[in-house]
Formats: sequence, structure tokens, C-alpha cells
Amino acid sequence: MKQFTKEISEQENFLVYIYTPFCGTCQLARSMLEKIEQVHKQDIFFEMNASLHPEFMQEKQIESVPCLLVKEKGEYVEKVYTFHSIPNIYSYLMKYKPQLFQEQ
Repeated sequence: MKQFTKEISEQENFLVYIYTPFCGTCQLARSMLEKIEQVHKQDIFFEMNASLHPEFMQEKQIESVPCLLVKEKGEYVEKVYTFHSIPNIYSYLMKYKPQLFQEQ
């Protein structure tokens, strides 16, 4: 996963995984996202340490971590707080990153 930066925040579309370093649930969520990236052999998610970006957290009204924040067509459209399983995360990828599933 690549670090989330101010430049990235200006992009039209992205998925950012928001976490805190000492959160056990965040570590479990991270392992799911990393497995998905390994399967696709590419960076799909950006990551942000919530502790380092309190203004962003307040501005986007992030209620808890882990959180998968989805921006599409310039709008923040979804906040996912429960990761459940890898297939569950794939349901969001099919919705917001359908190009991952198209034949090359």
C-alpha cells in the first residue's frame, strides 16, 4: 500500500485504508487488504495513519478505525468500518474498481 498524501487527496477516485498503529482490528484489516493486493500484483489501496491526520479525520467525519474511505468522481461516497472478510472487501472492489476484474 502506498502512503496517502495531499496530492492523492486531490485525485478523483481512490480507496484509502485508515488505521492506527496499535489497533488489533486494524492489523487484521490490513492483512486482508495486503492479500488482495498480492493477488492482483498491484497497489489498490492507499493507507493513512489516523493519528497523524486529526484534521482530515474530523473533516471527513471518520468515526472509528479501521475505515476504508471511498472517493469516486470527486465525492466521498462510502465509509466501510466492518471488513468482515476478503470476499466482503471484494464486493466493494467490484463496485468501485471494476477494472480489476476485466480481462487483460
